[in-house]
Amino acid sequence: MTILEILAYCDHTLLSQTATWEEIKAVCDDGMTYKTASVCIPASYVKQAKDYVGDRLAICTVIGFPNGYATTAAKCFMASEAVANGADEVDMVVNLGWVKEGRFDAVRDEIVAVKEACHGKLLKVIIETCLLTDEEKVAMCHAVTEAKADYIKTSTGFSKGGATFDDVALFAKHVGPDVKIKAAGGIASLDDAERFIALGASRLGTSRIVKLAKGLKGSGY
Repeated sequence: MTILEILAYCDHTLLSQTATWEEIKAVCDDGMTYKTASVCIPASYVKQAKDYVGDRLAICTVIGFPNGYATTAAKCFMASEAVANGADEVDMVVNLGWVKEGRFDAVRDEIVAVKEACHGKLLKVIIETCLLTDEEKVAMCHAVTEAKADYIKTSTGFSKGGATFDDVALFAKHVGPDVKIKAAGGIASLDDAERFIALGASRLGTSRIVKLAKGLKGSGY
């Protein structure tokens, strides 16, 4: 694959706590220049970013991020507000305590509620694979499928690990045919990106690939 083909899979991401509008604007400029799938940015910048890019670029944001333990009502409000502000895609973090308790029906029901609050926009479900057993990951593949979310996503990039090839392969084996896969966090090279895609990822959450396209060191998320 060429680097431009790989960039078309990328959600070009800036989610640092100290992100400023000038930095978000630069990420949007990069997204438009390199034709990334979207830019993934904090919710507080969604309206400003959408006003800036218009229809030239999809805007993605995160809710319940990065810990996932906000209430369902709070997550639904955040999703609805993000969409009202112009978000085209929403990445939510599941309640990992519920996952650890085996409350997969509750997790599924929350995803259903947030999906409804997205009003038809894409919903990606972050399950934070680095904190889960393989059995929990498989159960989450089933819950995300049953909830009819658009994507299952590996990681926030804010925990102790990011995407792995094994996790993407596991997802591809266990999600339903209508659920796509997003690998996120720690995608360090074009070779890694291409391998994630070959294993079944339809999106890559990363800031490094654009940096590589610009001839910079591929560091960061």
